[in-house]
Amino acid sequence: MDERLLLAMIVAAAGGMVATLLILRRERRGTTVPPESELAVSTEGMKICPKCRHPNLWSDRNCVNCRARLPG
Repeated sequence: MDERLLLAMIVAAAGGMVATLLILRRERRGTTVPPESELAVSTEGMKICPKCRHPNLWSDRNCVNCRARLPG
């Protein structure tokens, strides 16, 4: 076998291994998504306190954080 061909095959194999390792590393990093919480609630209709900017339920009359009167 020609020495140049053997060297080209070794370089190609090494490049393929490096590419494979980089792809596997990227895929492994992408799979660390935290699971969705069962206790998650919707923020639609939340009232934001004008005084302390704390989110409150739409049915609250006073802020649960600072007790300020909420609009609406």
